Amino acid sequence: MQLSAGKLWGMRRMADDRGLFKMTAVDQRPPIKGPIAKHHGVAEAPWEEVAAFKTLLIEALQGQSSAMLLDPHFAIPKGIGKLSPTKGLIVTLEDSVFEETPEGRLSSEIDDWSVAKIKRMGGDAVKVLAWYRPDAPKHNRQKQKDFTKRIGEACARYDIPFLFELLVYPLKSDAHQTTDYVEMTGKRTDHVLQSVADFAAPEFGIDVFKLESPVAAKDVPEGGDADVQAAFDEMGRLAGRPWVMLSAGAGKAEFRNILAHAYRAGASGYLAGRAIWLEPFGLYPDWDAMRQGLETGSVDYMRDLNALTDKSATPWDKHPVFGPEGARFSPADQSFRHSYSDFG
Repeated sequence: MQLSAGKLWGMRRMADDRGLFKMTAVDQRPPIKGPIAKHHGVAEAPWEEVAAFKTLLIEALQGQSSAMLLDPHFAIPKGIGKLSPTKGLIVTLEDSVFEETPEGRLSSEIDDWSVAKIKRMGGDAVKVLAWYRPDAPKHNRQKQKDFTKRIGEACARYDIPFLFELLVYPLKSDAHQTTDYVEMTGKRTDHVLQSVADFAAPEFGIDVFKLESPVAAKDVPEGGDADVQAAFDEMGRLAGRPWVMLSAGAGKAEFRNILAHAYRAGASGYLAGRAIWLEPFGLYPDWDAMRQGLETGSVDYMRDLNALTDKSATPWDKHPVFGPEGARFSPADQSFRHSYSDFG
C-alpha cells in the first residue's frame, strides 16, 4: 500500500516525530453544550460559553498533543488562533444532530461544510463519525455505507487523510435507550468487530480507524486477560490499517487499561477527549478552577498516556499494511508535476 503526497503529509502532521498519534478531541458538541445549557437553565447553551471552553482546552492541552480535533461550530471560529501551527489540525465533518429512524441512526455532514472547505482552510485530516449497527436493517446499513464512501471519495479527490470513527448504539428494540455520546450499555463484542469488518474494504477510502473498545470499558482489566486481548487483536486484524482508540466517556483508569490492550494489538495511539478533560469540566463555570484542573490533572494524565504510547504503540508508518519499507510516496521523478492532478 502506498500513500498519495497529500495523505502522507497529513498523516505525518497528525503524529509526533516517531509516528505515534497523541491526539486530543475538542469537537464534542452535545457533551459540552448539554451541561452548560443545564447550568444556565436554557434550551440552547450560549455560543460564547461553549466556544470559550473549547478554546481553553486548546490552550491547556495542546502541549501534550500531536494533533487536535476541532469542530467548525465552536472550536475553529473561536480557538483556531490559539492552536500552535506545529500541531496537526483535524476537522470534524459530521453533524452532531443525527437522524433517528425506526431502522436506526443516519449520519450527515455539517450544513455548509465539506471536505473541500477543510482542505482549503488548512486542515491536515477529515474526521467523520458514523453510528453503525451490523444487525440494523439493510437499508439503514447501506445509507451509512454510502455516506462514508462519499466522504472517502472526497478525501481522495482533495488528497487529505480520512479518519473514520465507528460507534455502535442502541436500536429501538434494545434496552437502555440513550442518545448520549457514551459507550452503549450492553454492547456486544461481535457487533463492534463486524462493524470494523464492514468498513475495512478499500472502497471507503479510510486511512485511519478511530475505534471503541470491543469490550465494555468496565470489563477491560488492568494487566492482561487472554479473552479480552483476543478481541482487541481481532479488531486490529480486521482494521487492516493504522488505528487509534477513542474514550467514549470512559474513566481515566478504564481508558488507560483499554490503551494497554490496544497497543498490544498494534494500535498507533489515541484520539480522546472526555477521559482527559471531563473532570475539570465538572467545575464549570469556575473558569480559574477549570484551567487549573486542565493544566494539572489533565496534563499529568496525558503525560502518563503518552509514556505508555511511547513504550508500547506501533508507529503508524510501520503498520504491516505498508509492507517492510513502511509508509511511502513513490513518484520520486520528474513526471510528478505532470501527473499530480488538481481539483478541477
